[in-house]
Amino acid sequence: MGTLAEMLSTPLGVIEWFVYLLAAVMFVIGLHLMNSPKTARKGNMVSAIGMVFAVAMAFIVLFGVVSLFSDMTHEGASSIRGAYLALLGASAGTIGFISGLGELVGYSMRYVFGRLTDKSKRYWPMTVVGYVLDVLAVPALALVGEHGWIWACALLVIQRMGKAIKKPAKDTIMSFAASQEGVGKSFGIQEVLDQLGAFLGPVLLYVVMLLKTDGTTLRVYAACFAVLAIPGAITLILLLVTRRKFPNPEHFEPEPREYVPFHMKKEFLLYIGGISLFAFGFIDYSVIIMHVSRTFTGVAAGLQETGSLISGGTLPLLYAGAMLVDAVAALFFGLLYDRKGVRALVWSTLLSAPFAIFVFAGHSVASLLVGIALWGVGMGAQESILKAAVSSMVPKTSRATGYGVFECAFGVFWFLGSWLLGVLYDRSIPAMIVVSVAAQLAAIPLYIASSRRIKANP
Repeated sequence: MGTLAEMLSTPLGVIEWFVYLLAAVMFVIGLHLMNSPKTARKGNMVSAIGMVFAVAMAFIVLFGVVSLFSDMTHEGASSIRGAYLALLGASAGTIGFISGLGELVGYSMRYVFGRLTDKSKRYWPMTVVGYVLDVLAVPALALVGEHGWIWACALLVIQRMGKAIKKPAKDTIMSFAASQEGVGKSFGIQEVLDQLGAFLGPVLLYVVMLLKTDGTTLRVYAACFAVLAIPGAITLILLLVTRRKFPNPEHFEPEPREYVPFHMKKEFLLYIGGISLFAFGFIDYSVIIMHVSRTFTGVAAGLQETGSLISGGTLPLLYAGAMLVDAVAALFFGLLYDRKGVRALVWSTLLSAPFAIFVFAGHSVASLLVGIALWGVGMGAQESILKAAVSSMVPKTSRATGYGVFECAFGVFWFLGSWLLGVLYDRSIPAMIVVSVAAQLAAIPLYIASSRRIKANP
């Protein structure tokens, strides 16, 4: 473990030290309680909990830091992706199609890799390979030349394939440790760290845009993608460190007494139906940022109130703000899930569903900011509650398959929705808004039905 000075020399080491300190305090308290016959049993329990907490929470935090730098990479790219594709010559329909296709590949293939992970139990190799593809495809966008939107789209699809390989294994690994701390809280903590990275990534690109004042807009964007190679490299280094420290994360969760094969329970089917409708109506951020770049950055004239606040250089900050809202919402709704279960999704959906009205029907900066904030709430719930719910409906032995089924359905409907909503944007923005809001609200009855089934059949 090294000396204290060595441990405290890095941010990762500081986090690790605080976790071990808390565990040590609990262990000492436990030893004290064991001095008396009346409290010996309680003392033994406190000590044991302290040790389990130390290891499980250390893993959750360390793995969260890996996700932080990973999100700096690909979410930084997401903050300018739509504007970049438009700059390369892609239409709104094309951007919507490619965004949806990327999600389709990224989600539908998760079923295949989820089944493969459950059969092989090779959680770490699948996670590492996926991360490599994910973080290397983003800086490669810097190599795309003028009018090269087809190559850019291909790289974005490769990046989503990386996520498809890693996500079932990664989420399953997280669920093992989360079983010790509460799944809602654990996934919420990870999402907070995720979104801290998702905030820092766009801010980093904003700084790059401020400093790089020479050259064409295309060259500025290329420089942004090239800089994202730095957090990408850090991601891979920290991932290997985490793997070395925790080679067998499946040991966090006790093995079941008997093997329980995966099957589609009714509550799981209802849940899948709900999240599919939500995914169908949840407009991809690429379409949002393309709309903002067209409407607020000089493409449309005469918008004096937006000229000083919204510009090509500040576009990444909009996404950064959305990610901050995402982080807060993820932790809040994650904790709410531990108390209310799937019903927490009802409240998050009611709050986030109208975001399209504010973004696309409003004509002021205030309306735009409210809409993007509500979009961030939806993303926060998506990244915390949706994953936590799967772990409570699917047994440990087939959980990667469960995550694969869930994310495959999510991706198929995200693809179909993104494609349709992108086409509707070019033809009728009011129709696009109606479809988006209606689809998300239609998910609520299915969430409620799933929650009732879970309570009836715990």
